[in-house]
Amino acid sequence: METHDELRQIPGRIKELREVLEISALDMAHDIALPLATYLRYEEGSLDIPVSVLYKIAARCDIDVTALLTGDDPRMDMASVCRSGQGIRVERYPGYEFSSLAYNFKHRNLEPLLVFLDPSKEPAAPVCHDGQEFNYCVEGTVRVNVGQRSYLLHSGDSIYFDAQLPHGQAAVDGPARFLTIIQKTVR
Repeated sequence: METHDELRQIPGRIKELREVLEISALDMAHDIALPLATYLRYEEGSLDIPVSVLYKIAARCDIDVTALLTGDDPRMDMASVCRSGQGIRVERYPGYEFSSLAYNFKHRNLEPLLVFLDPSKEPAAPVCHDGQEFNYCVEGTVRVNVGQRSYLLHSGDSIYFDAQLPHGQAAVDGPARFLTIIQKTVR
């Protein structure tokens, strides 16, 4: 389980990796389509890094996002079991708590995450990323906004959508938990 101290190490890992690979901050920002000032704030740790940006940085550096999150490379290539409550936890947006469920599997094409939504916190701004996304409501009620449309998912409901459209999720009437499976960008 990831602690706040470990989360604070992510910007340092990114900067160190970028420097080892001899990529300038300007080139990195350009390559992941961010303004340089925003990228530098992520790297110095003064601005929380969205999960979608972590994936772009990992792809640009040709590493698995697990290495950015934990400092270790995934080790499994046939199967990887994630026991209940043992996923790598990351809080990157207010009200969202992500648990990576396949963090130890090498070269994965999908990113399964268990997400807990705290209704007492303001929902995060909509995000866009490459690929497609699948959400399955495990517990509670989740409002999923995709583009200009809004969908209510109750326990057992699911939605599949183009993740390049602005999208976001919010808990409705209490805490909620959903499984999201994100298709990783193929390089």
